[in-house]
This record gives sequence, C-alpha cells and structure tokens, in this order.
Amino acid sequence: MAKVTRDDVARLAGTSTAVVSYVINNGPRPVAPATRERVLAAIKELGYRPDRVAQAMASRRTDLIGMIVPDARQPFFAEMAHAVEQAAAERGKMVLVGNSDYLDEREVHYLRAFLGMRVSGLILVSQGPSEHAATEIDAWDARVVLLHRRPDAIDDVAVVTDDVGGAQLATRHLLDHGHPYVACLGGTEGTPVVGDPVTDHVEGWRLAMKEAGLSTEGRLFEAPYNRYDAYQVALSLLAGPDRPPALVCATDDQAIGVLRAARELRIDVPGELAVAGFDDVKEAALTDPPLTTVASDRPAMARAAVDLVLDDALRVAGSRRERLRQFPARLVVRRSCGCGS
Repeated sequence: MAKVTRDDVARLAGTSTAVVSYVINNGPRPVAPATRERVLAAIKELGYRPDRVAQAMASRRTDLIGMIVPDARQPFFAEMAHAVEQAAAERGKMVLVGNSDYLDEREVHYLRAFLGMRVSGLILVSQGPSEHAATEIDAWDARVVLLHRRPDAIDDVAVVTDDVGGAQLATRHLLDHGHPYVACLGGTEGTPVVGDPVTDHVEGWRLAMKEAGLSTEGRLFEAPYNRYDAYQVALSLLAGPDRPPALVCATDDQAIGVLRAARELRIDVPGELAVAGFDDVKEAALTDPPLTTVASDRPAMARAAVDLVLDDALRVAGSRRERLRQFPARLVVRRSCGCGS
C-alpha cells in the first residue's frame, strides 16, 4: 500500500497542502473551523500520519522539550516533572527527562544530548552553580528556562517560588505556637549561596527569627535534602541534650526523615517537637502526624515554564529582574506544628 501523503489529504479535503500543514501544526496561520473539520476528516479517512522526523529536519526543531532535574527519585522533582509533562502535552509537546544526580558533568551531558536532538526548548532545574552549563547554553544559543532554582551563572528567564517569604511564613507560624525559638534544618556545606531555594529557605528562617528578636546562633543544622540522610542527622540531633522545641526543614523530604527519627526516639510530635517542611509534596498529607509545610503552585509554574520556553515573545525582556517569574508561597497547616492536636 502506497504511503499516504499530505498531498493526498489536501486533495480529499479540497484545500492546499499549506492549509493541511496549518491544521497539523496548529498554526502559524488560522484555519476556518469548517475547513479544519474537512482536513481532520480526510486525515482520519486516509489514516495519514505526519512524518515527525522530516518536520524536525525542515524546521530544525522537534516536538520535544528537554528537562533536566537533579534527582527524579525525590518527590518534589518527580511532581514538578509530571506537572511540566502535563503542561507540555497541552501545547502538543512531549518531555524528555534527564537526571543530573547533582553532578555538573551529568548536567552538561544532558544539555548536549537534548540540544543535539534539536528539542524545541530546555527546562533546567539546575543542580548547582552551573558555570559549565552556562558555557554550554551560550555555545548552542539555546532556548532555556530555569525552573525552581536560578544559579547566578545562567542569565536566562527563570520561574521560581518566593522561597524566602515561604520560609518566613513557616517560621512565624511555629513561633506563634509559643515556642521559645525555632531551629532550622538547612542544606549541607556545599549548598550554593546564590539562587538556591534551600539557601533562601534558611534566609527566610533567619529573617523571621530576627523579627521576633531571637538569635539564630547555633540553631542552624546541616543535612542533605533527602529523607534518608536527614533521618540520620535527626537521630543525632534529637537524641542530644539541646533538642530544639521546634524545627523548620528546608524540604519536605528532610521533614519526613525527622518525623521518622522522632518516632523511633519516642519523641511526641507536636507535643515535644513541632515540625514544618517546605514543598508540600503529596506524601506530606500522609505522614504521622500530617506535615505542616509551605506550598507553591507547581502546575502554574510548570505552565509558565513551558510557555516561556516555547514562545519567543514572552522571553523578550530587559533586565535580569524582568526575566524573573516569581510565584507566591502559601502555608499549608496540618498537625505536625501543633494545630488541631
């Protein structure tokens, strides 16, 4: 059987091949509803399948968006990647996901791989300072949108949460429960200073403590972002003589590790230890007790990132600040802070 071509569809629909192309690609020119229906009916009747490889070669772009995350095993990044995938599907695109594993060389590896595939654009959840990634992006002259984190080395448009303000909300809420102070479980010594959400969460905690006239000295503790290592840190911290009365964690995954350690040490949460996290991953509502946390609008952020990476007009702006899309954070109150106990 001969391969059905776009010319065949145009003949059956009584229109031009250009109009068929506009229907298939949803643009760049509008098509009258009646004509669109004729074209779609002809496509269905003939069983026409567009040659996506040929289209990509002609346009030098594919229907793919590349996305690089530090670790898709972590619930926050998994949920963000899923939100981006849904937003991309609404625009007729598919998403390829690569894990940098918090390694500079793997981030650059996926940058080269995805840009070499002629993806329509790239959404980067950066793993660190990313100087090498910045060089690679400049070399390819790529369409890149930063999501969640904005490293200082990369000057592309960014979609982020108000991380400082969100951490202030959580810290103030714990203080409002009457605790003499709130400690903070931040990142590790290697946590980047500029543009990193965890750094901003610690800064929000510091600001809230300062507003309350409280010292932060000796009350910031280091822990990796994941629950397993945070659990080990929490076992030592909570078993010590200076156990804090309340603890705000830079990530929900850390907070989940803290809750596990508290349970093993028979420390009542929230009676003896109030806990709050940041991210509002789905699992936060199922912990024991359910975790008070800070949420961002991930679906809206994902849609903004996809729109920005696909639409050149949205990416045109003057200063670095003008290329920043910051979404508000909101406090999600559950029982781990003492509410409803």
